[in-house]
Amino acid sequence: MKGTFHDHFSSIANRYAEFRPHYPAELYDYLATLVSRGSTVWDCAAGSGQATGGLAERFENIIATDASREQIESAKPLRNVAFRVALAEQSGLPDASMDLITVAQALHWFDLPRFYAEAGRVLRPGGALAVWAYGVTTIEGDAVNALAQHFYANVVGPYWPPERRLVEEGYRGIPFPFVEITPPPLRMEARWTLDQLIGYFTTWSATNRCMKSTGLNPIEPLSAELSRIWGDPGAARLVTWPMALRVARK
Repeated sequence: MKGTFHDHFSSIANRYAEFRPHYPAELYDYLATLVSRGSTVWDCAAGSGQATGGLAERFENIIATDASREQIESAKPLRNVAFRVALAEQSGLPDASMDLITVAQALHWFDLPRFYAEAGRVLRPGGALAVWAYGVTTIEGDAVNALAQHFYANVVGPYWPPERRLVEEGYRGIPFPFVEITPPPLRMEARWTLDQLIGYFTTWSATNRCMKSTGLNPIEPLSAELSRIWGDPGAARLVTWPMALRVARK
């Protein structure tokens, strides 16, 4: 794993905030069973707050950090959340100050030994670490889904960072610290219009690496092909993602 921050998302922070999918309420409800409502939570690698809002509805004190200043500046201010720029491996938080640490769609970017040492330092005894990721998108309609899968695997596939493989594997191959707990099965879903789906594809790190490498925008031909088979562009289709959730208690 890496010892330095590799920034794949600062340049698209506003689109990331607008087009990334939301995590299910069942996830936050489960996290709320791990520690009390009055707990202090570190939302690590929070991006522009994709998980922070759901956490803020269930816990009284949230510290949300990200290594990208642009992502933090794109986050919506929340009454009980302190947004800070900080590395996952060097949070600046006091020893034994957190009851819960959450990492949404980001563990695969970390220097794991250093992050786990940091998590062990800032977690109180009995505190919990919860990390999750969502995998490859499936879209309602065979023809639409086939185009999306081809785009993912073949058009921008060569431009995915190697860490993406860990997400595809559902984090199964990642070592995990503390005493692991078996969480409930979860999945994500949304009903999106064509514009929303295209917007989501623009937030992929592979899409943006492809553009930088080739000088071409792979979204343009994809959008044209999808438009031909989508039907009413304002009509919403079901979009789903498998979720991987791992939880452990110190």
